[in-house]
Amino acid sequence: MTTTALDGVRVIDLATVVMGPYAAQILGDLGADVIKVEAPGGDSARLAPPARHPGMGHLALNVNRNKRSVTLDLKSADGKAAFRDLVASADILITNMRPGALDRLGISHAELAEINPRLITCRAQGFRADSELADRAAYDEIVQAASGMTDIVRRATGTPSYVPTVLADKVCALTIAYSVLAALVHQRATGQGQEVEVPMADTMLAFTLVEHLSGHTFLPDAGSTGFNRSLAAGHAAVATKDGWACILPYSPRNIADFFAAAGRDDLATDERFVDRTQLSRHQEELYGEIAAIAPTRTTDDWAALCAEHSIPFAPVLDLETAHEDPYVVDGGLLTEQEHPTEGPYRSIGFPVRFSQTPAGMRTPTPPQGADTADVLRELGRTEEQIAEMTAGDAAQRSSTGGAR
Repeated sequence: MTTTALDGVRVIDLATVVMGPYAAQILGDLGADVIKVEAPGGDSARLAPPARHPGMGHLALNVNRNKRSVTLDLKSADGKAAFRDLVASADILITNMRPGALDRLGISHAELAEINPRLITCRAQGFRADSELADRAAYDEIVQAASGMTDIVRRATGTPSYVPTVLADKVCALTIAYSVLAALVHQRATGQGQEVEVPMADTMLAFTLVEHLSGHTFLPDAGSTGFNRSLAAGHAAVATKDGWACILPYSPRNIADFFAAAGRDDLATDERFVDRTQLSRHQEELYGEIAAIAPTRTTDDWAALCAEHSIPFAPVLDLETAHEDPYVVDGGLLTEQEHPTEGPYRSIGFPVRFSQTPAGMRTPTPPQGADTADVLRELGRTEEQIAEMTAGDAAQRSSTGGAR
């Protein structure tokens, strides 16, 4: 039997949509026993179209594999009691409920730690719990705006728009994953649990400022904020003779080699690009020259030239045909699987490779509540109690096609 990195670790996923569930899925991919606790109405991510059956939308399939799904009404006495018993058996709890909601339900970290002092509770919400914004609703776009990410896009494009992916949700999911693993190391060494808070706005501001704090890194300021290379006009993929590519000679040596190989010796020795100080002042001109030359050759021609001279290059991957791309296919990054209720589908591979503890999909995303009865049995509930608690759950699974 294959050993995984997180064998014996139990995680409760009391989160919805993308951020928390994605973090919990990563822990599941690493081998943890992840139990997804859903309210009777289910995680709203289940409703995102397209879907073959209600409650099993594409988003749910992409962030909920390697989990068992349990439906519990935490507002009911039976549901809360079962949840507390589950907490007693767990190592980690991940939630994106705001502090006020956790207090009202009686499941704050302080209350749960009385049941299980080893419990690591990770609470991730839009803003810090000790701030005036603590209980404000925050979705990905709100966090992009609040963290300066939207301002960076404005500087680059002239329009304060959002990055067209749920970047804040996914970056914060990764932050949750590494944070709870650090807390798990401490728990294993000391027996102590703790509360971990991941405020999304804070996390994304720190993420954005790594390069964009720029001149404000120094006191007094040595210039404005903003990383020139990323914000310069023309910082984009370029049109080749037959497609699109990222051609990105990065260092002065790269730039000289690129222009010389492209037959532009005049640009290879251009004083604007001879050192990093000059380059930082003329980044826009560099991008313009590359864009002007790019259409003279095919994408494959540029790929060969750049490979020969160790110049950073990549063709633009078309997501519509990503499942046919040799690199994607060979790496198992998109594989065809058979879901027990949803039929054939594509599963996103785990991108990290371990030599001793392989990670990846063991079980596909379950329909809502598919594992409620089994988990309740593990918690010592009688068959009569289980039948009473799961009566509505069974009806829900039938209506969503989860038991066809």
